Amino acid sequence: MTTNSDLTRLDASLEGVAAGTVIPYLGPGVAALGTGSFPAAPQALCERIEAEIRVPKRAHGNLWSAAQYVESRKFRATLDDIVQRAFDGASGVNPIARWVAAQRPPLVVDAWYDSALLDAYRSGGAGTWGWVQGVSRNGEWTLIWTKAYAADGTERLEGADPDWTSLVYKPHGLARKGSSFLMSDSDYVEVLTEIDIQSPIPDEVIRRRTGRGFLYLGCRFDDQMLRTFARQISKRSGGPQVAVIEGSLSRMEARFLSENGITRIDLPLAEVAKRLDAVPA
Repeated sequence: MTTNSDLTRLDASLEGVAAGTVIPYLGPGVAALGTGSFPAAPQALCERIEAEIRVPKRAHGNLWSAAQYVESRKFRATLDDIVQRAFDGASGVNPIARWVAAQRPPLVVDAWYDSALLDAYRSGGAGTWGWVQGVSRNGEWTLIWTKAYAADGTERLEGADPDWTSLVYKPHGLARKGSSFLMSDSDYVEVLTEIDIQSPIPDEVIRRRTGRGFLYLGCRFDDQMLRTFARQISKRSGGPQVAVIEGSLSRMEARFLSENGITRIDLPLAEVAKRLDAVPA
């Protein structure tokens, strides 16, 4: 049950995003507020893959394992094609993405494969910006974790620009033709091996998270890999953390929130979207 204190805490977090003191961490649930026919949850994306490629029982229902099976048996190009087509219908018409883009916070974590937030950034708002994304090392011959891009899509070999007003961090990558993403077990194995010492996390992300809080919107933490990424991305950030999660929590989700000092607010994301217009600029 949502209390008045919960709503007060949520409003304070949203005001913190607008003020640049709180980092929005957007999960698949935010993408679900957009329009178009595209998967807005790991389970939905797994179903899309399994609709085209029959996977063994051991991989059934697990996105990362199903993606690994397709990559191993049908080649990476097949996985890329299925996933990129799955997101062809993604739309930037998304109230939370549009609001976050208008605020131009110093850092945004966009933890899903769609381009709605990038589309919203291109549509309006003052200030320079760019993004950095996780990339698959499949086919790469160098030690590489991420690639950085200016607002016009030009790759920056030197990484994210410290002078950008706002930086979008897409740790899992971007499911778009000509881009790259992490999805298979082999994509993640080296990242997860190194992430505890922060090697895969860009220096500019580490710098911008320092002393700031986090507001998790549209995220679930019922998967170990998702919990690991959230824990390591917010590591040593130093600010308060709030997560808007509607409904029952799994035992591991509740444990994760408790261990990381994250305050949970039980509220539908649609209600969060309704409160955005009242947030002071």
